[in-house]
Amino acid sequence: MRLGVFDSGVGGLSVLKSLLQAKLFKEYIYYGDTARVPYGVKDKKTIIKFSLEALEFFKEKKVDMLIIACNTVSAYALEILKANAPFPVLGVIEAGVLAVKNSLEDKNSNILVIATQATVDSHAYKQALIKEGFLKVEEKATGLFVPMVEEGIFQGDFLKAAFEYYFNKLKFHPNALILACTHFPLIAHSLEEYFGKNTKLIHSGEAIALQLQQEFNLTSIQEEANIQFYASSDVEKLKKIANLWL
Repeated sequence: MRLGVFDSGVGGLSVLKSLLQAKLFKEYIYYGDTARVPYGVKDKKTIIKFSLEALEFFKEKKVDMLIIACNTVSAYALEILKANAPFPVLGVIEAGVLAVKNSLEDKNSNILVIATQATVDSHAYKQALIKEGFLKVEEKATGLFVPMVEEGIFQGDFLKAAFEYYFNKLKFHPNALILACTHFPLIAHSLEEYFGKNTKLIHSGEAIALQLQQEFNLTSIQEEANIQFYASSDVEKLKKIANLWL
């Protein structure tokens, strides 16, 4: 089977990494809309327009399934993508909420969602979690983490200062921290150190791999996967980052 993975830029590589580790597909087509990143500061209409354009690319590549690695696209454009696609389309938000359900038995658990401004403004995670009975949900836009990750800042004093800037006035200590941007798993270790081992980190890539296994009965295969990388701008830079992150 051929799996498509779409992200607004390079962040979706963290999702691709989890999918590769799960060994569920023989072939992967990764497309990053690097020319128009970041999606996280754009309006809903623009996000949908760009996403539908990306869908046409994946139709031409004849993928069997499409993963929307971008949380912002999953929040605003997933349903319209599903309606226009001849193959299954899955987003990371539903997978992330499923991972929370599997990780937390106590519905009174404190949950913190960190994401781009657009994802936070959509309240997609919060609304989905409330439907599942989780009422103590706080959302925090932490957009500075994106350029820091792309600069290779995964730890250190600069990142710790950003943590203090964003988290020093939280209403509670989270039992679960949803990394609702594909860049954030690369600073997961630093986040674990900051919040402590009692905070469960929910990673989009791991969540979507688990959802694929559960809902589509996919199992690991032994064959080495083939990966094709595409980008709307500077595909060589994308490949270079992929070599580092993967």
